[in-house]
Amino acid sequence: MRSKRSPRAHRTRNVLIATAIAAAATGGGIVVAGTATATTTHQAESCTSTVNGNIGDPVTVRAESLRDLVKRGAQEAGTLALADIAAHDVTRDGALAVGQVPNAQNGLVSGNSIADAAAGALKGSLGLGLNSSKTISSIKNKIAGSCGISVVASDYEAPESEQPIPQQPAPGGNNGGTGPQPGTGNLPDPLPSGSTGSGDTTVPQRSYDNIPVVPPGIPAPPPGNRYPGAAPVPGMQAPEVGVLGAPGQQQGQPVSGDVRNAGNADSLAAPEAPGTVQMPMLLAVIALAGVSAALVRTWVVRKAT
Repeated sequence: MRSKRSPRAHRTRNVLIATAIAAAATGGGIVVAGTATATTTHQAESCTSTVNGNIGDPVTVRAESLRDLVKRGAQEAGTLALADIAAHDVTRDGALAVGQVPNAQNGLVSGNSIADAAAGALKGSLGLGLNSSKTISSIKNKIAGSCGISVVASDYEAPESEQPIPQQPAPGGNNGGTGPQPGTGNLPDPLPSGSTGSGDTTVPQRSYDNIPVVPPGIPAPPPGNRYPGAAPVPGMQAPEVGVLGAPGQQQGQPVSGDVRNAGNADSLAAPEAPGTVQMPMLLAVIALAGVSAALVRTWVVRKAT
């Protein structure tokens, strides 16, 4: 024989069932939220490669790819650094965290960020030489000038373009003014008749009555009227152009027509310069030279005999 449950026991059972359902729903929500916010670390194989990931994902670089740069930076520091030991120590962690995927379509992990990560990995290294600060600075300069990781956000969505701002109607356009009415397709006259400015100021139209105009059908004027030549009297024929030195224009013969030389010029002897040697002086010098040569020859012959 079955016992009848009391109303109190029934209410307690319903409360327990509702609590269990709420707890299950809350736990499921937590699991879903945790799955949605999980991030993936993306490792760059070298300090100049490209990484694809979701926005906010951490980005690391393989420490082994920095070994040569650390070694060269330590050697160039001039601090007696043990470059091989420093290059080995930078690879102890395997990968160096250098940044994350930005909230943009493309991004860049700069060389300075990679250099700072390498400097953090080298703290306490025994291969930094006599001046660890100078060695670290040399290594950072070497890495910063040689590295840069391109980052692409695969889940980036460009923001929607802003709606265009509606243009404000011109004053008086729709309030009883002279603006165009919708559907008419006609534009208003920008200026009243006879007006060339704004406001009530008007000016008369220009007159072109005083500009000379050649009526059609009149023959062209002769060349003398179009190009009057030397004389300013209209109607004179323009001079014909010839060639100087043509046959019949030899020296001493008159030049016929309008073709003539511009002027008659004769060459003049140049004036004597004050220090110019004249012909008598030149002959005297030559005679003196001949006499001197004869005397010298006579002296030489006498001495020889």
